[in-house]
Amino acid sequence: MDRLAIVIVTFKRQELLSVLFNSILQLTQAPWRVVVVDNENSPKTAQMVSDFAQRMNGQWGSTVDQVDSDGGTSRVCYDPQKENTGGSGGFSEGVRRAYELGAEWFWLMDDDVAVLPEALDRLDAWTDRYDVIQGQRYDYDGTPFFWQHHFVVPLCIYNPLSRAGFNGADHIDVNVMCFEGGLFRRRVVQKIGLPDYRFFIYYDDAIYGYLASKVTQPVLVPDFILRRTREVRHQEVGASGVRQISSTSDMTRFYIMRNRGCMARYFKLYGDYNPVGYGFGTFLSFAKEVLRLLMVDRKNFGSGWKRLWAGYRDSKRVLHDPSWKPMPPLE
Repeated sequence: MDRLAIVIVTFKRQELLSVLFNSILQLTQAPWRVVVVDNENSPKTAQMVSDFAQRMNGQWGSTVDQVDSDGGTSRVCYDPQKENTGGSGGFSEGVRRAYELGAEWFWLMDDDVAVLPEALDRLDAWTDRYDVIQGQRYDYDGTPFFWQHHFVVPLCIYNPLSRAGFNGADHIDVNVMCFEGGLFRRRVVQKIGLPDYRFFIYYDDAIYGYLASKVTQPVLVPDFILRRTREVRHQEVGASGVRQISSTSDMTRFYIMRNRGCMARYFKLYGDYNPVGYGFGTFLSFAKEVLRLLMVDRKNFGSGWKRLWAGYRDSKRVLHDPSWKPMPPLE
């Protein structure tokens, strides 16, 4: 794959990052660049990245086709942040850095996954047909990971029943993406801009996939490319495990509600905002998070309720703030 940059965002999870680094070294194709955005700005992580860069260059050689801004030709670029910018800020910075280096393809992932050895070969088979590609993932226990691949834009919620059933088709057209293994071509990034750092966490990849769907057709393919390396406590809903409700933090609860306002501003830009549908979707989202508190995170109900309400209030502020503008294209 021509000039593929792996963009990794990490924060205080060196053990998981080490697993990811080791898996990258097992790839059957050499990535052109690996950009590591460190939201902790940790000396330990910096040393890990330095050691990883030596192993990368020893295995596949340096990238002599282009010299980095610091004069180096290492395949690995370390980008420590002065403060924690969240996953959203990390991906925004990582894509920006890879873009400036000249990447043609951007493969995004958190630090709590491992790539499968044949992942790039499997993705490469689709790159002559599509510009935005999402492969499948294995969960921590080795089962296929549940991912809602369709976004109901009028309600501003994921379709809770959108499981990956290919039914004989070789792919599924989608209107969202996931920053666990989502692959984007450069010309798409040019048109839709960088991931929005203001989301901090949650829904940043959903809106980026939505934006991509405005300029091309993102697809979910049946090939497995990643496995998750961090176990998350969850509760299955329905007799056959129709879906899962996973544990989450109070911080995430805040951004789940607050970032609805951010998404609505993007929907307004493209004429997709429906105030009645958005209001009903907000009610459903709030109710789902209350259900999560009751079923999975009962010990945090008091603090969780406060963060949900604070997020809802902030979503209204963003929705009506005339100074809040969507991210611009890079063209």
